[in-house]
Amino acid sequence: MARNVMITGGGTGIGLAAAHAFAAEGDRVLLVGRRADVLAKAGVPGALTFAADLSTVQGARGAADFALDAFDGTVDVLVHSAGGLGGRQPGAPAGGDPLDAVAHEWDANFRVNTLTSVLLTEALRDHLAAPGGRVLFLSSIAALRGSGTGAYGGAKAALHPYTFDLAKALGPRGITVNAVAPGYIEDTEFFGREMSEEEYGRRVGAIPTGRAGAPADVAATLTWLASPGAGHVTAQIVQVNGGEVLGR
Repeated sequence: MARNVMITGGGTGIGLAAAHAFAAEGDRVLLVGRRADVLAKAGVPGALTFAADLSTVQGARGAADFALDAFDGTVDVLVHSAGGLGGRQPGAPAGGDPLDAVAHEWDANFRVNTLTSVLLTEALRDHLAAPGGRVLFLSSIAALRGSGTGAYGGAKAALHPYTFDLAKALGPRGITVNAVAPGYIEDTEFFGREMSEEEYGRRVGAIPTGRAGAPADVAATLTWLASPGAGHVTAQIVQVNGGEVLGR
């Protein structure tokens, strides 16, 4: 039976790979992202699209209302792939007090990586399929071992206790809640298109499996967690990093 699947950050990278995977299973897919032009080029067969800034109440509410109208009031699977490095967001102060830059980085990362997931989830939590609903967050290896400045990893790590609390709250309704924490994933906007051979070798050399991850690796984990076979798996942080978390 086709499910109603909503994927944020669905225009590129992991979100797009997940969208193709769910569509291939015959599910109805809705892609949400900030850039309408990117969503329009996603190329997912039969997918609906909606452009919104999910870090705002207005954007999250608009996306939720669109989904409920398109899906006749019920979302079966909610995949949160929206996110990124907050330091790339516009508005970073130039010069002045260095603490202004620190405040901007932490605030931007929290908005882009935490609020985008929390606000939409809260807008939809009473409309998730019960039983059988699935909520899936995209965390990061950075939440487990740091991210340089702490801002990005901290924002992703904030999703972990939210995952646990939500799993407890929604479990009695037959809804599972999990997070997936990828490591280095090729072919995503997060790492960019340009990387020196030296840097690439360093990154891949730190992965015990000997290769970089691919968006399809994470998509396969997401589709399994959304399957009936994972119905007794909840409140988990599932690592998809080829053992990279062990470090070198």
